[in-house]
Amino acid sequence: MLRIRSVIGNSQRLDGGAMFGNVPRALWSRWCPPDDAGRIALACRALLVEDGQRKILLETGIGSFFEPKLRERFGVVESEHVLCQRLEELGAAHDTIDAVVLSHLHFDHAGGLLAAFEPDVPPRLLFPKARFIVGAEALERAKQPHPRDRASFIPELIGLLEASGRLEVLSGERDEDLRSEVLGARFGFVRSYGHTPGMLHSLVRGDAAEVFFCADLVPGVPWVHLPITMGYDRFPEKLIDEKARVFPRLHERGTWLCFTHDTRVAVAQLREERGRYSTQNELEDAALDLDLDAA
Repeated sequence: MLRIRSVIGNSQRLDGGAMFGNVPRALWSRWCPPDDAGRIALACRALLVEDGQRKILLETGIGSFFEPKLRERFGVVESEHVLCQRLEELGAAHDTIDAVVLSHLHFDHAGGLLAAFEPDVPPRLLFPKARFIVGAEALERAKQPHPRDRASFIPELIGLLEASGRLEVLSGERDEDLRSEVLGARFGFVRSYGHTPGMLHSLVRGDAAEVFFCADLVPGVPWVHLPITMGYDRFPEKLIDEKARVFPRLHERGTWLCFTHDTRVAVAQLREERGRYSTQNELEDAALDLDLDAA
């Protein structure tokens, strides 16, 4: 049995202009209505993959590691660790997870690895039995960030991951060369570079369906449209080219796209008409058996 379930973690509110790059406010505000401060609501979704008895988590969201002042600055809504609560409700408490796959190490995708903030208590890792899988280039970027994205990383996290002795780093010249000994053959990977160097997208393959974990290549449904990018993307034109490269295959195979930041849609499939992409079969909550007819 290969089953997936989306898991909502802590939520955020960020500036809509930053989330939509050079898209005019008159347009993006129709897709994502802003509050009085110009911020839009964002989810931080993880994906729980159950492969037989194994529990594998794709990302951990932003978590609640920020001290109160920074939590307010970065728009984190809840003070408690929502992801851990939701995992426990699903019978998959953090201390039962076997592996965590990290597309990249920005704090809104990896912060949930850390325990909730406590005054005068240093950061500490959760998921005590999990192996942590990350791409070599994404790891290197976190170690040596550019001044433009230095604030997107958690300085203490890399040391904690390496000290755990449970870090698996994937590398290879081609995406086809990326293999995880921990995860096995049902997991493939695609890298992208437009948002951040070496972002790792998991491709989870079942007998009847497959899922592509979009991470920040496609944060949500509005960003499926090829020209739409974020102000946070390092190389927006490259990101557009990467979407144009990967979408035809995903559309042809009927692959489910998993969105991390969409507050409404957890997964959807692509629709294509005269080179323009949109979504179809949108699901608010992903609970699919990939070894059966998931459609």
